[in-house]
Amino acid sequence: MKNLLIILLSFLSFGTFAQRNQQFNSESKVMHKYRVSLPTIILPQLATKSWNDRTHTQHIELHVKRNLDDKNIIGLKLASWRLFQPMGILWWDGLLDKLEAESEFYPGHVRETGIGLSYQRMLWKGLFATVEVLPQFKTYRDEDKNKLGNGFKLYNSFHLGYHIAFGKQKQFFIEPQIHSQFWVLDTNTPEAFKQLDDQWRDYFLFEPNLYLGFKF
Repeated sequence: MKNLLIILLSFLSFGTFAQRNQQFNSESKVMHKYRVSLPTIILPQLATKSWNDRTHTQHIELHVKRNLDDKNIIGLKLASWRLFQPMGILWWDGLLDKLEAESEFYPGHVRETGIGLSYQRMLWKGLFATVEVLPQFKTYRDEDKNKLGNGFKLYNSFHLGYHIAFGKQKQFFIEPQIHSQFWVLDTNTPEAFKQLDDQWRDYFLFEPNLYLGFKF
């Protein structure tokens, strides 16, 4: 709970800072106040026929944001995904090898779904940094899809990327970025799942991604 309070207080501080910038910066006008975006990683999944395959993450994610001024952007993150192995296996741990060998697969799946907050700060030209806090409700199921229980996770991520706008009114954009994530709370995990989680980290580093969006 202490970590949760620190994160919430940080968001309140970001919000106060952003509001003051908006009030006192006379050059804070923006052409578009709102934007929606999604990570392009989910597009192939939506098109595939293997939605129920064991290794399919069934990842759905949407961001809705508002420009407070030309530097500060706040938003909502809506996300849901399904995990078949611990999230804390890093690239240099042989992530792809373990995926092929199935040695770290859960005895089922965990569905994580939540609505969170994001704060994005434009640093220089298109360069930006973002912090996201996503409370998630978890549902555990065994290999026969029988429900095993529910839990809670507080999932956080930090992003560094570049905003590239195009179109007649610069209403379309892409954002290539690198992000790292960690989770400070993870409760009510069934023992068989927990044994695998405890072998690995409670963070994941340096995940590349590309977001596609529209401003209005």
